[in-house]
Amino acid sequence: MTWLVTGGAGYIGAHVVRAFRANGIDVVVIDDLSSGHAEFVPEGVPFIEASLLDAEAVRRALTGVTGVVHLAGYKYAGVSVERPLHTYTQNVTAMVTLLNEMAAQDIHNIVFSSSAGVYGTPDAELVTEDTPTGPQSPYGETKLIGEWLLADQANAVPLKHTSLRYFNVVGSADPKVYDASPYNLFPIVCNLLSKGEVPSIYGTDHPTPDGTSVKDYVHVGDLADAHVAAARALESGKALAPAYNLGSGSGTSVREIMDAARRVTGIDFTPGETPRRPGDPSRVVASGELATRDLGWKNSYTVDEMFRSAWEAWPRS
Repeated sequence: MTWLVTGGAGYIGAHVVRAFRANGIDVVVIDDLSSGHAEFVPEGVPFIEASLLDAEAVRRALTGVTGVVHLAGYKYAGVSVERPLHTYTQNVTAMVTLLNEMAAQDIHNIVFSSSAGVYGTPDAELVTEDTPTGPQSPYGETKLIGEWLLADQANAVPLKHTSLRYFNVVGSADPKVYDASPYNLFPIVCNLLSKGEVPSIYGTDHPTPDGTSVKDYVHVGDLADAHVAAARALESGKALAPAYNLGSGSGTSVREIMDAARRVTGIDFTPGETPRRPGDPSRVVASGELATRDLGWKNSYTVDEMFRSAWEAWPRS
């Protein structure tokens, strides 16, 4: 049992690689390092530095593999509006190449990294897998198209698949791996506090208990374990749903994140307050009940534990 992890040198991918190895599953990584880091790939893991657009490289990476976790892609939703063709090429064209090569080598198992972006701004107190999709960016659209590709390919060839829809992935399960995204809340806060600067809250007039937006934050270690569970289920022949939300069911506000940062770091700061950004939803929280039922999914970290793990892994100059 050997699985290919596309994007395995990225923040999430590197955690998935570690989770597979911890569960005795051999792993191969392919990553073009456009946003990943070669040093995130553990020693001894076969690593091919290449784009999924390179069919020959994908063919080599798939040799001897029994399944694929597909995480590689362009993941910046806001920037995707400015670079739609790039986003579609990296997320759709590349996935077509991957599925073509999988079919050619009779590889029938795939776990796809989808996104909460497929829902857009849902009009639901609690998002479930039955909540209507309505992506509002090229990024979200490409993730939904990726799910369609899997369903259509499964009608044409033997293919067992499931898609995991992530919300806000945070923290670290290994001090050598950290989230370097310039757009995510936790790394923004860690970066500013480590430099002696003060982070800000965008919007304090939301219709929420403390006036700041409430979102679902999921620890990357729990997320990685969900990939292992999904891979094992597919390998065993267990029928899985087409998609699963990995959500807490409750959510955490931005102010609660700031309070956790103060407690964890010991830095006494008062966050700045600025007007909310256009399009920022007040609340996006998902139910993880289906994933709990089928994958044993659980969100096992408190907000303080999530932030502490991110802070301890954050690189200091």
